[in-house]
Amino acid sequence: MTARVDDMIPDAPGLVDLPPGLSVLLLARAAIPAGATRAEIVRDLMPLVSHRLSPAEWRATASDEASRLVGLGFVAETRGRLSLTGQGAAAMQRAFGGKGSWPVTWPEMRDGRIVARALDIEHEGSAKLKPLSSPEGLRALILQKAFGLPLKGNQTANRLRVELAVVALERAFGNKIKGGLGASGGFTAKAGRLLAGQLSSRPRDFGADGKLIAELAAECVGSPQTDADALRLALLKRFVSTLLAASHSSGPPAEGAPRPLRVPAVRSPQSDAAGARPAANDTGPTAIEAVSSDRPGIADFAREVKSTAAAVAEGWPGNRKAFISRVWHAIRSSWPEWRLSEIEFKCMLVEAHRSGHVVLANADLKDRKSVIEIDASAIAYKNTVWHYVRVED
Repeated sequence: MTARVDDMIPDAPGLVDLPPGLSVLLLARAAIPAGATRAEIVRDLMPLVSHRLSPAEWRATASDEASRLVGLGFVAETRGRLSLTGQGAAAMQRAFGGKGSWPVTWPEMRDGRIVARALDIEHEGSAKLKPLSSPEGLRALILQKAFGLPLKGNQTANRLRVELAVVALERAFGNKIKGGLGASGGFTAKAGRLLAGQLSSRPRDFGADGKLIAELAAECVGSPQTDADALRLALLKRFVSTLLAASHSSGPPAEGAPRPLRVPAVRSPQSDAAGARPAANDTGPTAIEAVSSDRPGIADFAREVKSTAAAVAEGWPGNRKAFISRVWHAIRSSWPEWRLSEIEFKCMLVEAHRSGHVVLANADLKDRKSVIEIDASAIAYKNTVWHYVRVED
């Protein structure tokens, strides 16, 4: 059951900003049609503030905030219950969005409008907010906000994996290219999942698209668990931390500006002591800090690949080529500051081929003498499997 937003604003007076701090959450709790007692406010908001305030501190803060809202005319207190005034309803509409209808129970308000505010999507239409009610939709919206993807909460896990793989490829190139794999991608599901998995703080093969999405979403909100309740609680706690920080800042008051989501960062060359760098492989070292500025653009990458391939190539003039695995090992040794994993390197290589910067070739699978290198070099893309970098004479 819901209540129309406009029905809750009876001739609201001129706009007045809410005071900074947790008052916006008290306002949301009081916005439920039945209102709320001070004890109900303390009880219902306690899980959201417990990481920052002790029970005694929270009771005192809630009492002070409630009294301040009453004094400023945002809520009225009648027979021990707090409810919104016209001014409070107008402030509620500005803080939590005015499209569609508002929930009439606290769990619906908390898990819907307040979570939307924490994600900075509160002014979206109901069609885009509806996916918040499902675990899959919530995870998708978290990742779409974190990585700057179009908001499509009803997106399937495999489509989201393709988009995340594009982001991972762009980051592999130091964010110096855009477009990446394109709209449809072309790698196998496993390769795309391995590439998207490089966005994690612990890059690895997650085994399934659903697990990849769940784990990445949990990382973005700082949750140790991946279930929907844990994600919502982590989001709301971050929101509370932002509100408390805003209340102590010297800047202008903000009616609940959300804290940016935590985007797992790629590995940094400064993360390891000189001479003690772990190998950059698919399950590489923990990611920290920001995208390394040492990551190559596509032109620099292609130039080094061609130079390295020429040094390890086999064949005769006009038909010289180098196993991708040999080029990879040489690049990893020559350019440790790139901090590339093998899956990043291979996907970057395909992008360089797709854009005409290098030329790849496939192997004669009947050549049993090189079966190990053929397998190690293989890159499946669309209907082709590449094994070599072709060298121009």
